[in-house]
Amino acid sequence: MSGAGAALVTRNLVAGFENTEVLKGVTVEVPPRGVTALIGPSGCGKSTLLRCFNRMNDHLPGFFRRGEVLVEGRDAYDPSWPLEALRFQVGMVFQKPNPFPLSVRENVLFGPRLAGVSKSDILEEILVRSLTRAQLWDEVKDRLGASALEFSGGQQQRLCIARALASAPGIVLLDEPASALDPIATAKLEETIRELAQEIAVLLVTHNMQQAARVAHRTAFLYLGRLVEEGETTQLFAAPREKLTEEYVTGRFG
Repeated sequence: MSGAGAALVTRNLVAGFENTEVLKGVTVEVPPRGVTALIGPSGCGKSTLLRCFNRMNDHLPGFFRRGEVLVEGRDAYDPSWPLEALRFQVGMVFQKPNPFPLSVRENVLFGPRLAGVSKSDILEEILVRSLTRAQLWDEVKDRLGASALEFSGGQQQRLCIARALASAPGIVLLDEPASALDPIATAKLEETIRELAQEIAVLLVTHNMQQAARVAHRTAFLYLGRLVEEGETTQLFAAPREKLTEEYVTGRFG
């Protein structure tokens, strides 16, 4: 890709906290559809990179950044772009499910209501569409008024995806979303991710290389804050160009 049609781009991104550089000149592109996985050992900068795209790092003490971060061609750090609007465009799902202590309905409709949507028919349409896209509608359609906290961890995580989708983002960031889930819930979540990626860009941080191999179209390998290699997932796992990538994906370290 040249960057022109990419959903997300960094160019020579340096970022870190206080006196520590976590990212050391990372240049990467994420296409407008499909799953791109970020892999690498703990502490290599995966989550810091992910959180640059929706400016979640801004909340952490001592954060600094140099270089470009583009979201659909626009500077993510453009002061004229309201943070709320950026985060509607770039949804995020965290490592542990974090539904609000509200009903299923109010969790999903939180963002649209915040954005000023008030017509009941439009809200109902958003509710059904978001839960359906998150592959949760059939499981919760008779319990929309129940507290989100009553559901299983896997259902809560898919509800968090539905909540993100309700704001109609073009991009969803997933930060190790299956790490707290059992294998059955993980399989369901991966199915949801694959479905979503047919329509939008998904950037997935995962410590699980098998998961990257199963769901990602492209994979980027980070090590000690640098991008070692990026490319089609099948190519990167089967015939990596870099010796360090080969050593990591074959389990020699990490």
